[in-house]
Amino acid sequence: MNSLVINKLLFVSFLCFICWIIYLANTGGHSLFFTLVRSFPYGDKVGHFGLFGMLTLLANMATKNAMFTLANMRCLWASAVIVVLVTLEELSQHFLSHRNLDLYDWLADMAGISCFSLLNLYVANKFRCGKDVNPTKLNRE
Repeated sequence: MNSLVINKLLFVSFLCFICWIIYLANTGGHSLFFTLVRSFPYGDKVGHFGLFGMLTLLANMATKNAMFTLANMRCLWASAVIVVLVTLEELSQHFLSHRNLDLYDWLADMAGISCFSLLNLYVANKFRCGKDVNPTKLNRE
């Protein structure tokens, strides 16, 4: 199996895991993960940061760091899609009885997405011999 197929399988598996966690939270379900998160200070925020950051990293790897230009800046497609989906998911919590709309959860999500996107770009630049994926440079090819 080549690395792209493995990256896609990892992404889909992790996405399914996050969907399961969101489903449990939306329906008032319980999980060992919820107990673990509640067991340390700011565990919920660390969880948001880590879950959506890792999802972003895996999505960018699965899409081979596909980019687009927005306002003279290169942006990762997968990161942008995840920002939109996570924002919609957080906003939807306003309408669910078991959930609370929390700006700090969203900020933790955005911090995770941003940090893991930058990590992804750093690693891609470090290990791609001469192929620059710097988001500040325009692709003029």
